[in-house]
Amino acid sequence: MSARRVTVFLALVFAGVALSMATYGTVGESVGYLGLYAAVAALAWWSALRRSRPDRGPGLLIAAAISLWMLGDLIETLQLYFSEVPNVGPSDVCWLGGYPLLAVALVRMAHRRAAGQLRSAVLDGLTLTLAGAMLSWQFLIEPLFASGSGLAVSVVPALYPVADLVLLAGVLIIALSPGGRTLPTRYLLAGVAVYLVVDLGFNVLPYVISYDWVVRLGPLVLAGNALLVAAGLHPASAELIRPGTRLRTLHAARVLFLGCALMTAPTIVILRAQVGSTAVVALLATAACSAFVLVRFTTAVREQERAQAQLAFQAHHDALTGLANRSALTERLGEADASAPVAVLYLDLDGFKQINDRLGHEAGDAVLCAVAGRLSAAVRQTDLVSRLGGDEFVVFCPGASEDDAVDLAERILVDVAAPVPYQGELLGVGASIGIASRARAADCGPAGLLRSADIAMYDAKRLGRGQWALAAA
Repeated sequence: MSARRVTVFLALVFAGVALSMATYGTVGESVGYLGLYAAVAALAWWSALRRSRPDRGPGLLIAAAISLWMLGDLIETLQLYFSEVPNVGPSDVCWLGGYPLLAVALVRMAHRRAAGQLRSAVLDGLTLTLAGAMLSWQFLIEPLFASGSGLAVSVVPALYPVADLVLLAGVLIIALSPGGRTLPTRYLLAGVAVYLVVDLGFNVLPYVISYDWVVRLGPLVLAGNALLVAAGLHPASAELIRPGTRLRTLHAARVLFLGCALMTAPTIVILRAQVGSTAVVALLATAACSAFVLVRFTTAVREQERAQAQLAFQAHHDALTGLANRSALTERLGEADASAPVAVLYLDLDGFKQINDRLGHEAGDAVLCAVAGRLSAAVRQTDLVSRLGGDEFVVFCPGASEDDAVDLAERILVDVAAPVPYQGELLGVGASIGIASRARAADCGPAGLLRSADIAMYDAKRLGRGQWALAAA
C-alpha cells in the first residue's frame, strides 16, 4: 500500500474514532465502532499474510492481539444490550490476552532489527520498566487490594497495569534498540503509546472527572490499533524487521530517564513514610550525587565514543590526505549494484618522484594533499576518491558510463596539471589515468575492475605525460 493510501486509511479511522467518542453509548455508535474495528483487524491479517513466511511472525502476533481486543469489545457490547456486563468476565480474558502477544511481537522485531546489539536496550528498557512497576504498584495496584473487594474483582483489574508494564518493556526495547526511525517505526511506537495512555487515563481520570466521560476514551484504542496496522501497511515497513546500524552515541535523554528511574524507589519510600525534613534533605543529597555520577558516566561514555569514532575513521581513511583508503575502496566496490554501470579511474602522478627527491618528503606531502583536494572537488557527491599509497589514487564512480568517465578524466588531467605553490616555488606534476568500466571490462567484479584500470594506467604512461587510456575489452 502506498504511503498516501496509508495516510488516507489513518484519517478515515481517526474520523470514525472521533465520531464514536462523540456519540458514545448509542446503538449506531456500537455497530459502527465494531464494524470499523473488524475492518482494521482484517487489514492487520492481510498486512501480515502478504509477507514472506520468515517475516510474518511479528505481523501475525499483532493481528492476533487486535483480533482478541476486538472480540473483547464485541462480547462486552453483546452483554450490554442482551444481558448485563459483569465486573469480571470473558471480555477481560480477551483484552488481557492481547497485551503479551503485542509485547512478544515488539521484542521479535527488536531482535530482527538489532541481532547481537540488544544488551544495552534490554538493560535500559528493564530499568525504566522496573521504575514504572514501582509507580504502578504504589498508585494503581496496591489500592485495588486495599479496597476490600473480592479476590476476582481486585486481581483482574490489577492485571491491567501489569499487562501495561509488559507492553512498556516491549516498546522500550524496540525504541532503544538500533534500527530505522521513519514513519513505520513511528506509527508502531505511537500505536503502543496510545494504548498505554488510554489505560493510564482509565486508572487516573476517574479521580478527577466523572467516569461517564472517562469511558468515552475507549474508542481511542481503535486509533492505536490503526497506527499498528499502518506501520505494517506502509511501503517502508521492512525497516521494522530489517537490521539497523549500531547506535554509536548515548543520547542525553536516555541518561536523564535512567537517572529518574534511579531515584524512583527512594522518592516513593520517603513520600510514603511522610518523614521529616532530615529525610527530605537526604533524598535531595542522594539525587544530587546520582546526577553527578550520571554526568561523570556520560562524560566517560562520550570519550569512549570519540575514541571509537577516531579509530573507525583511521581504519577507512588515509592519514595524510583524509581520503578513503584501500579498505574503504574495496568495501565500496563490493557494495556496488552488480547491474548498474560503474567506472573506475586509476591515477598515477607524473613527476612526483623528482619533486620528492629534490625537495624532500614535505614537498611531496604538500603535492599529494593538493592533488587530493582537486580530485575531491572534481567528482560528484556519490563518487569516492581514495589514495592507495604513494602517488596512486583511484576514483570510483557508481552509475557513471564510459563517456562520463572519460569526461571526468580529462577534467582531472587539467586540474592536476595546475602548479602547486610550495615555499615560494610552483611545483608541477601531471597524471596518467587508466579507465575501466563495467561495460568494457572482461572481469566486472571489484578486483577485476581495479586490475583493469591499473593496467590501463600503464598504457596511458606509455602514451606520455598527462594522458588517459581505456582498459581493453
